[in-house]
Amino acid sequence: MSERESQFIDHVVSINRVTKVVKGGKNFSFSALVVVGDGNGRVGFGSGKAREVPQAIRKATEAARRVMISIKRQGTTIPHEVVGHFGAGKVLLRPASPGTGVIAGGAVRAIAEAAGIADVLTKSLGTNNPHNLVRATFEALEQLTTKDEAAQLRRAASETEVVEEAEPAAGPLPEVEV
Repeated sequence: MSERESQFIDHVVSINRVTKVVKGGKNFSFSALVVVGDGNGRVGFGSGKAREVPQAIRKATEAARRVMISIKRQGTTIPHEVVGHFGAGKVLLRPASPGTGVIAGGAVRAIAEAAGIADVLTKSLGTNNPHNLVRATFEALEQLTTKDEAAQLRRAASETEVVEEAEPAAGPLPEVEV
């Protein structure tokens, strides 16, 4: 297990203390938001709650490993500009030239570094809630396509249009005596 754990990059995005007021007093627990990636195009996020911080982080890390997704990259950056939305959060991801680095805030930076994106420009618009920013960033990363995939989709769309045009069109309506 230690070999598998060492190949992943973990980033704790946020830790929040949650208080529940009950008859006997207050119950404190902690929620953690963690991003996990392999540095080679696979990344996931998870959240966990527990009475102590290390247990919350462990739960969140396990949840993140279960829901990892693969993202499309072009060298050290992303293939094209994309905007992701989730709730009030909006994240703009823009490719950058080699050597630029990761220009991003906390939550988006953690995802980019864990995914192995070395050069990217980002801007988070709307909320600064880390949960919404993480989900918006993941939605943006899922929208990414490579040039080959886009060309293949265009070819498939143009072939269906050609087939539709080849069908004979119905002529004018026949005259009917009344």
